Amino acid sequence: MQPPPSGLDDPDQAAFAWARFRLIMAWMTLAAAIAVALAMMALAHVYGPLNWVTMLGVIGGIGGTVMLTGALMGLVFLSSGTGHDEDVDRRP
Repeated sequence: MQPPPSGLDDPDQAAFAWARFRLIMAWMTLAAAIAVALAMMALAHVYGPLNWVTMLGVIGGIGGTVMLTGALMGLVFLSSGTGHDEDVDRRP
């Protein structure tokens, strides 16, 4: 008899893990928006009105960095929290 699926192979546990990942990403989107807004306010205060190219650079640079960091850390938490890391260690 086959053992029941574990970790991300179990549909219920996978659904819970991906829902948690989406929640982490929602919070990281808010954090990225706040970081971009603060950076733009600081740059506008120091340099005056910002060019649209500068604004796109700030959005891409700071927003992209925060979102990429959140995505990678979220995937680490997803993998570790579901036992997926331990499944890799189990060799036949």
